[in-house]
Amino acid sequence: MRNVFIFIRRYFNFLFFIIIQVFSLYMLFHYNKFHEAAFMDVAGEITGKISKQYNSVEYYFQLKKTNEQLLEENLRLRNKLKEDFLPTDTATELVLDSIRVDSLEIYRRYLYFPAKVINNSVTSQTNYLTISRGSNQGLSKDMAVVSPTGIIGTIVNVSPNMAIVMSILHRQSRVSASLLNSGETGSIEWDGEDPQVLTFRNIPRSAHPKIGDTVVTSRYSTFPPGQPIGTIVNMEQQGGSNFYVLKVKPSTNFFNIQFVYAVRNLQKEEQDALEKIANKQE
Repeated sequence: MRNVFIFIRRYFNFLFFIIIQVFSLYMLFHYNKFHEAAFMDVAGEITGKISKQYNSVEYYFQLKKTNEQLLEENLRLRNKLKEDFLPTDTATELVLDSIRVDSLEIYRRYLYFPAKVINNSVTSQTNYLTISRGSNQGLSKDMAVVSPTGIIGTIVNVSPNMAIVMSILHRQSRVSASLLNSGETGSIEWDGEDPQVLTFRNIPRSAHPKIGDTVVTSRYSTFPPGQPIGTIVNMEQQGGSNFYVLKVKPSTNFFNIQFVYAVRNLQKEEQDALEKIANKQE
């Protein structure tokens, strides 16, 4: 307390000047309309700039939460896409004696699981990603992995809490793809050189592809049908054949992948078992 009195005594003149100055400004702005309007205008501009900067800083620190909310929303929307359901082809009506909460679940084919990318490579000829989700969270080997912008790759190894994804930027990667406009099917692969260019083979000249056409996954692919792969940027005719070799720019930026979706095909085991029986009978 004694120090406070000493401080006031030492700086009494300066403090008294500040008090008188504030009181004078108050009287000026309070009883003079012109000065009051000018003061409010300047004060509003200053507080607006401060608020804008504060909101920018606050928005930056909220980005993680915002991304998580968007990821959850995208997950809900992806699990409702009509491409993820495959109705049974039957002429017989099946009547259930209980009401299902989601009547479409009887037809569901694909189920999506969100995951964060914790490691990624694009510079070698055998590129892989590591995602922070594993068998404890519902993932298994051979599941497809996609991003909001297009396909990523296929899971090749799984641990309890992580999984390794073979990127489509891998020399051994092969993806069944088709032209969005005409539906002709071919094979997408990577030549191990430019990560911005994929090779689309076995497209007949009769398909009349054009530069700028969109390439998507086919119904014969491990991936859900209709997933974006990229756009055609160059066309070459295979020597002595009626097929094109198309160069495709990936729709996914593999240099900046943060969140992906692992896709489980709920009908894969049934399909594999049936096809295995058919192969044994040949």
